[in-house]
Order: sequence, then structure tokens, then C-alpha cells
Amino acid sequence: MTSTLEGKTLFITGASRGIGLAIALRAARDGANIAIAAKTDRPHPKLPGTIHTAAEDIEAAGGRALPLKVDIRDEDAVAAAMEETAQRFGGIDILVNNASAIYLAPTPDVPMKRYDLMHGVNVRGTFVSSQKALPWLEQAENPHILNLSPPLNMDAKWFAPHVAYTMAKYGMSLCVLGMAEEFRARSIAVNALWPRTVIATAALAMLGDAVNPENCRKPEIMADAAHWVLTQPSRTTTGNFFIDDEVLEKAGVTDLERYAVKPGEELLPDLFL
Repeated sequence: MTSTLEGKTLFITGASRGIGLAIALRAARDGANIAIAAKTDRPHPKLPGTIHTAAEDIEAAGGRALPLKVDIRDEDAVAAAMEETAQRFGGIDILVNNASAIYLAPTPDVPMKRYDLMHGVNVRGTFVSSQKALPWLEQAENPHILNLSPPLNMDAKWFAPHVAYTMAKYGMSLCVLGMAEEFRARSIAVNALWPRTVIATAALAMLGDAVNPENCRKPEIMADAAHWVLTQPSRTTTGNFFIDDEVLEKAGVTDLERYAVKPGEELLPDLFL
């Protein structure tokens, strides 16, 4: 199996910033085509990046970009975006379900609007994107779906502090569990990827002062891990709940210090591990 994504078409949800953009830029360096499916088409008051700035960065890195303003909760919008991507680039090889909403709060403190947003984006968005990508993935040479979601760990300690968020993220992981088996006969790989440590993204700042970025790794570790997964044979690499540092070990990467925001600082473990 080739170790490049050259000429491949990736549809990445939430790719205007953070881990989604990092995955897009890594693929762009190979010469991939990337559809950036995200809601931010104008500058956000608190978060950097739009689908248009992401497209500029992707093309500067060597890829071809298609910025698409999409609310992945909208079935028709997702279907239209898939169609436009396939028409522009001649198909879709890879779907990365990266878009996610987070609200870490105990049950009494979760507004139902937030609950609905998390389940709408994380679970429904992942499901509908996977469903609408299927006709194109079935035609691809090495088709992959990659969900940025955690391994399924039923220990109550991961539910009690934030039941609503855990349910929503595990919904994405349940899609991996089920779809990997469902699509096995179609040779479509479905895997999950999750970070060992907290990743320093702009969204982290939205959580307040709970996490010091110096105790985090950079999004590039997830991008390099995703690249390895997405270049593996889809027929044999499916149904896995990958962790970023374990993937890089498989890829022969032993020095992870370069991914640290501040090398030498203690790293904070991410949730669910």
C-alpha cells in the first residue's frame, strides 16, 4: 500500500481550524484534494480561521481545496456538499468525521440547547456524513472513514462528570463499532482516532483556564497519526480505536517531543483513557 495521499480526495468536517485543519494540511503536502466542510465562512468572534483561510492554507501546502459552508446536522446540505466534492474532484476516497461540539458540565447544568447541539453535531453529523459519503466511498480504491472519537470505555467515571458529552462522543465511537462490521464486505475501513494527551487547539481556550496549553501536544500529532491510518489497506485496517502515540509507534516514530507545545513539560492525559 502506498504511503501517500497524493490524488486522493478527503471530505473533512470541521476542517476550518484545529485538528481537522492539521489533518487537511498533512494530506495537502502529499498533493491531496480536500473538501473543507464547516460552518465558519466568516471570521468567528472568538475562534480563528474560516473555510476560506483554510482553503488558502491547503493550497499553499500543495493541495487542492474546496471550501464548503455546511451545517452537518442538515441532511440535504451534507448530501449536496458530497455531490459537489465528487463532481469537482472525481469522487471521494476518505471521510474524516472531525466536527464536534463539547460542553463539559454535570447533568443539572446542561442547557438542552447544548445537549441537542452535541448530539446533533457529534452523533447525527457523523452518521449522516457517513451515510451520504457511501455511494462515493464504494467506488474508491482504498476507502476510509475516520472518526475522531474515543475508545468505548464503560467505566462510570467517564460518564458521571459530563453524561451528555460522553454520550455524544461515544455515539461517534458506536458508529465505528457498527459501521466497520457493516461495511467490511464493501472493503470500506471505519476507524476511530483519539489523542493520548490534550491537544492545544483554539477550542481549548473556549473551556476557560482549566487547561494550560503548555501541558498539551500540538494538533500535528493527530495529523501524522491520521495520515498513517488513512494510507493503510482498507480491507485489513478497520474497526480499530487508535490512539495517536500508538499509531506513530507503528509508523516508526519514536521521538514525540517535537509534538509538545513546550517540550519537557508534563502532559495532561485526555478524557476516556
